Amino acid sequence: MIRIREISKSFGNLEVLKGIDLDVASGEIVSIVGPSGAGKTTLLQIMGTLNRPDAGQIWIRNTEISSMDDRKLATFRNREIGFVFQFHNLLPEFTAIENVCIPAFICKTPRAAAMKRAAELLDYLRLTDRMEHKPAELSGGEKQRVAVARALMNNPAVILADEPSGNLDSENQRDLHQLFLRLRDEFHQTFVIVTHDTTLATLSDRVITMRDGRIAVN
Repeated sequence: MIRIREISKSFGNLEVLKGIDLDVASGEIVSIVGPSGAGKTTLLQIMGTLNRPDAGQIWIRNTEISSMDDRKLATFRNREIGFVFQFHNLLPEFTAIENVCIPAFICKTPRAAAMKRAAELLDYLRLTDRMEHKPAELSGGEKQRVAVARALMNNPAVILADEPSGNLDSENQRDLHQLFLRLRDEFHQTFVIVTHDTTLATLSDRVITMRDGRIAVN
């Protein structure tokens, strides 16, 4: 599903990534762990096309994305990559179902079809009675499930998650962990997760440890 070869990235004189090679299989949950400053988030951002590498190549679902121009990259990102962040990044002025629809609206899916898909996802995530609520009216766990639904909206090749359980209490952390496992088992969804959550890492199919811009354990 994902193939990364010789990815390097520097910011000024600081070399953050130093020739990363990584393969992620379809339907696999991979957690990336390591100390702060190891390059985990930079790697995830490059994998998600939010940042460009200085050198190296990336394939996602057999498409080589490293050489795409910005317009093609934005279209690819919208259709093939879902994101889940620590602080949800929901738009406060929109309801839960409207937030979930945003990726579909960006790729010009008809409103009726987008709303139907969003409602199905929210129902699957046990949020049917919260569809018309705005983020301020949702609990932390509910917000994160809305964010997961939004990430799933366009049936992406992969979901990239940056500390997805970092802002949740222990009960909601467990719920989120089980949700990721269920999505893998029922829909063969692929996840790459940057986390300091040892429980989530332990539940993953594979744990990759990064240190000083390199993969130490794969």
